[in-house]
Amino acid sequence: MSQPYVKLEIENQIGYIEFFHPAHNSLPGNILAELSQTITDAGNNENIKVIVLKSGGDRTFCAGASFNELININDEATGKVFFSGFANVINAMRKCPKFIIGRVQGKTVGGGVGVASATDYCMATKFAAIKLSELNVGIGPFVVGPAVERKLGLSGMSQIAIDANTFYPAEWAKQKGLFTQVFDTTDELDEAVKTFAENLCNYNPEAMNEMKKIFWQGTEDWDMLLAERAAVSGRLVLSDFTKETLKRFK
Repeated sequence: MSQPYVKLEIENQIGYIEFFHPAHNSLPGNILAELSQTITDAGNNENIKVIVLKSGGDRTFCAGASFNELININDEATGKVFFSGFANVINAMRKCPKFIIGRVQGKTVGGGVGVASATDYCMATKFAAIKLSELNVGIGPFVVGPAVERKLGLSGMSQIAIDANTFYPAEWAKQKGLFTQVFDTTDELDEAVKTFAENLCNYNPEAMNEMKKIFWQGTEDWDMLLAERAAVSGRLVLSDFTKETLKRFK
């Protein structure tokens, strides 16, 4: 695998959405847009009862935003569009009428933690450590923050947001409520995800839809909220501090 992609495969009424990027599954703007649309389409597909969100490869689930795009932002408008990519994915997941099961096989960073947090039920391997690294480059997890806080609580989210250099182990994420189960191997994870998703397909789709609405109550303002957060990040990425930091990373 060398070319980025987003693909949807339907098997036994389960919609498997998989994204991939050769740079540790980082997500540039075009892949984020495609992922958002694919989630929306799957939600509207009558042949799909449950969605599984996964990434390609054996190691990293998602390295977050594309660093190559980040370092090329030169104005606030471009910055807001850039950071809105993850906002659009999270909002697509929030509005999707079907349960989304997360399958996290490895480390996830920044925006990837937000994507995992926006799933309705998330399983992982013991290798799925998480990190919110945004403060390292002079910004913050503003866009993904609401989704992460919804799963980890304010205390857990603020802990990993401030401690931006540290990977927190999968067991910690399980204790905080992000992961429901943690497995020793990817094979065990895949078997559990498949069995769980197939079992959900036996339930009433209308009941699951109504349950999802209840679970996401109180997030109706996220279209506006996450857009505002994207604007904050778009402004901060132009700061002297961030520009100098990005030069060192480059």
